[in-house]
Amino acid sequence: MHDSLNICIAGAGTIGTALGQVLAEKDSLNVTLLSVEVDVVEDINTKHINTTYFPQIKLNQRLKASDDNSVLKSADIVFLAIPSVVVVSYVNSIRSFLREDSVLVNLAKGFGSDNSTIVDELKKVVANPVCTLKGPTFARELINHMPTAMTVGADDQAIFELLGSTFSGTTIHTDFTEDVTGVEILSILKNIYAIVIGIVDAHFDSPNLRFMIFTRAFNEMRHVLLKFGGKQETMFRYCGIGDFGLTALNDLSRNRTLGLLIGKGFFTDDISGKVVLEGRIAAGVICEQLIRMQVPQSEYFMLNELNKIFLGGYNIKKFIGNIVSNDLPPKPSNGF
Repeated sequence: MHDSLNICIAGAGTIGTALGQVLAEKDSLNVTLLSVEVDVVEDINTKHINTTYFPQIKLNQRLKASDDNSVLKSADIVFLAIPSVVVVSYVNSIRSFLREDSVLVNLAKGFGSDNSTIVDELKKVVANPVCTLKGPTFARELINHMPTAMTVGADDQAIFELLGSTFSGTTIHTDFTEDVTGVEILSILKNIYAIVIGIVDAHFDSPNLRFMIFTRAFNEMRHVLLKFGGKQETMFRYCGIGDFGLTALNDLSRNRTLGLLIGKGFFTDDISGKVVLEGRIAAGVICEQLIRMQVPQSEYFMLNELNKIFLGGYNIKKFIGNIVSNDLPPKPSNGF
C-alpha cells in the first residue's frame, strides 16, 4: 500500500468535481481532475471554483485540474466520470498513458458502445483492473458533505480494500459485491423504471399507487436482472434499492423528471428523438435483447409499455391503466 495515492478523475462535470472535492480533503490523496474543458481547468486552478458546474462552491485548494493526459501516468486510481456513451472510446484513446496497475473505476450508468456493459467493454480494451462504483448519489449532495453510499462491484477483493481505504474518513460509505454485471445492469435499469414512476406521479399524487408501482417495478427489475446474469442479492446493495429509490422518487433525478414531462403530455413525437437521457436509450436496447432471448413479455411488461411511448404513437392516458392491470408473474421463468 502506498503512503499516498495519486487519484485522477477523468471528467470535471458535476459528479467528477463532487468526488474530487470529497477526496481532496484527505492529506494522503493527491487528486487531479482531468478535463478537456480548458476554462474549467483554469477556473479550478486559479479561482478554486468550477464556475460551469458549481459556481457557488469554493473548492479545496488541494484539488487540482489538468487538460494534460500525462497526469494519468502517475495515477494509482482513475475514476471515469464521463458520459456512458464515450467511456470506452475515451479509455481507448488514453490507454497509452495508463500505468499497467492503475485501477479503472467506472462511474457511468449506461451501456457501452456495443450494448454490452461498460466494464465488459473496457476489459477488452485494457489489461488494467476494472471495477464499477454505483449508488444513490446526487452530486449536489455529495459536494455538500452529505453522507453518501456506493457499491463497489469488482471481481477482486483487493480492489474493494483499496477503494475502502481511499474513502475511509470521508462522507462516502461503500459496500462490496463480486457481481459486477449486476451492479452495471441495475444502474441502467433504475433509470428506466424511474421514468415509469415519474409518469405515474404526473397523473396521480397517490402514495398508494406510487408504491404499488414502485414495488412492481422493483420486482420487474429483478426479472430482467436475472436474465442478464446478475444476482438477486445485488438488488439489496446500495446500487440496487438505494439507487432506484433515489432516482425514482426525487425531483433532482433527470429520468424521473423525464417521466413527469411524459405524464404531463410534454413529450411529443416531435421532441422524442432529441431526448438522449440514459433511460430512454437503455429501454430500447434492453427490450431488443430480451426479445432476442425470447423472454416472455409478461416479465418486462412495464419496460415494454415505456418503450412503446419512446417509439411514438402511444396514448399516454392508457399507460397507467395498462401497467396496473398486468400483474407480474410471482417468479422469474428461470427461477432464483
